[in-house]
Amino acid sequence: MQAYWTLTRRELASFFCSITGYVIIAAAAFLIGLSFVQLVVRLGTDPTPMPITELFYQTLWFWVILLLATPVITMRLFALEKFSGTYETLMTTPVSDAAIVAAKFTAALVFYAVLWLPLLGCIFVLKHFSGQPLLNDPGALASTFLGILLLGCMFISLGCFASALTRSQTTAAMICVLFAFSLFLLSFLADKVPGVDWTAQVLSWFALRDQMADFVRGVADTRAIVFYLTVTFFFLFLTLRVVESRRWK
Repeated sequence: MQAYWTLTRRELASFFCSITGYVIIAAAAFLIGLSFVQLVVRLGTDPTPMPITELFYQTLWFWVILLLATPVITMRLFALEKFSGTYETLMTTPVSDAAIVAAKFTAALVFYAVLWLPLLGCIFVLKHFSGQPLLNDPGALASTFLGILLLGCMFISLGCFASALTRSQTTAAMICVLFAFSLFLLSFLADKVPGVDWTAQVLSWFALRDQMADFVRGVADTRAIVFYLTVTFFFLFLTLRVVESRRWK
């Protein structure tokens, strides 16, 4: 456990002690702020009957941040180690492969969570100046961040797997983007398949937009939670198998 926390701090330091990490945070903060400016302009002086989290979810920038931030965060986790030549050194340390994978995943998830903190600030600033109590309903706010965190877990685990496959950060990012957008596009396909047969039921599991719509309304569906956690552990398991495969070569 001590080795796990040491590796987690090491990975977090690589995010917060480099200019790249702050560029990512600044870009996310800019897009979040831009989306709220557009919301304010669109609403004007009209009151809104729904939480601001639901309005923000409907903007393009929400999904841009969600789908593009995770590949940028995760592309360096294993690929940079392999490219710089420190991968073998790391693997020969007296630390289990599972601890290495868990530490890298945890650090990326913590950085991802920090990335979304400007959203909380924008919501409270908007509520302060608008005087509308519905803008930051506590239940909807907590559920929204839960949904964002669960989606982040899934995409970060996917990014860990992509980064473990290659020594090129660009290739790792492209693989993660491809899989992330494929999962996102399945949301639209799920809406097009009518009926209650097994095909429609399977596609409903991948309806990320509909599931996130429930989260931003304050509804935490346990089926969505189980799905996100299952996919997360699945990709982490694949990542662990890739890391362990070095012993077979």
